[in-house]
Amino acid sequence: MRIRLSKRATKSFLSIKNYIEGKWGDLVASAFEQKVIDFLDLLELFPEMGVIEVREKNIYGFQLTRQTRIFYRIKKETIIVLVFFDTRQHPKKRPK
Repeated sequence: MRIRLSKRATKSFLSIKNYIEGKWGDLVASAFEQKVIDFLDLLELFPEMGVIEVREKNIYGFQLTRQTRIFYRIKKETIIVLVFFDTRQHPKKRPK
């Protein structure tokens, strides 16, 4: 399978990474980035490892860290990462 990041996912990833970098430094931000890379490598092998969040739209969710949840969708041979969601946000902002 192939993994593609939506524009929203790219923007949310960079936002979270920049926040981590400003708050805790480059080392912690690099560790977060590596965790994302490792997750995407695993996701490519096991696309259904997340929990179905919205059955009608085939949206899966996976808790990457205590503060970050990844939402993605499987379409044919492509996994589309929809957003990196900061769990400290209001729940109404989650993908529907």
